[in-house]
Amino acid sequence: MLDLLPQFLVNGIITGALLAVPAIGLTAIFAVLRFPNFAVASHATIGAFAGYGANVWMGLPAAPSLVFAFFVAGLFGLVSDEIALKPLRKHGALTTAIASIALTIVLENMVRFVFGNALRGYDLPLVRDVRFGDVRVNPQQIENMVLAVVIMAIVFALLKFTRMGKAMRAVADNPGLADLKGIDAVLVGRVVAFAGMGLVGIGGMLFGLGTSIDPLTGFRFILPIFAAAVVGGLGSVPGAVAGAMIVGIGEEMSALVLEPAYKSAVGFFAIVIVLTFRPRGLFGERAY
Repeated sequence: MLDLLPQFLVNGIITGALLAVPAIGLTAIFAVLRFPNFAVASHATIGAFAGYGANVWMGLPAAPSLVFAFFVAGLFGLVSDEIALKPLRKHGALTTAIASIALTIVLENMVRFVFGNALRGYDLPLVRDVRFGDVRVNPQQIENMVLAVVIMAIVFALLKFTRMGKAMRAVADNPGLADLKGIDAVLVGRVVAFAGMGLVGIGGMLFGLGTSIDPLTGFRFILPIFAAAVVGGLGSVPGAVAGAMIVGIGEEMSALVLEPAYKSAVGFFAIVIVLTFRPRGLFGERAY
């Protein structure tokens, strides 16, 4: 079994890179809007199906389809936040988080109503795995990981060098001080709701590119996404990336001792361990 260790490690790094994209979206929403938005599950599904439509119905390659998935999921995220969640935020994070669970059920069933329950696959060329010694990697996995890394690099650059990125960091660090500085927190919140859910939508499509999609696609990944954000520290973008790598590698490495059906339990145990010994996560309460 130990001879499979390099293969599991590579698989874990790829999984971690894919998890990092939606985890960044979730942690950004938490940092600015101050509540855990569990509707990321349905928005991951919406992004996966939006990308499917762009790829299969419009004939676009994977990369442009990801852009389409970002905008569709982001638009749904913005509209659903304005209509369903924003009016409840004054009642506290717990109330809003519970409402986001109800929202994800509604949106999931909307997807089911439009697309049905059948499994769907993207229109991708069939290619053989690439071998590096005893390690086998599918070229589509490599492309997905590269796309995820590029997206993360763009996000970090936007947060560090753009005015809106600096405004997001200011609101996340200290909303009161940001308001005194003339930063429009409402506008920042809307941008984060759009961009955060857009990243979640990209994550849903990236996972779908490697398998198939159905209305429960996002639900299957909500636990590892949430675990990645919690392990890294909710509110920290670098933490989300680190947490995603830990959870991704942990899930794949668990195959050494567990049946594949139980690998999702790794995310649950990661949350329990982190909340027990370091409740703030690896990166504390750092915002971005």
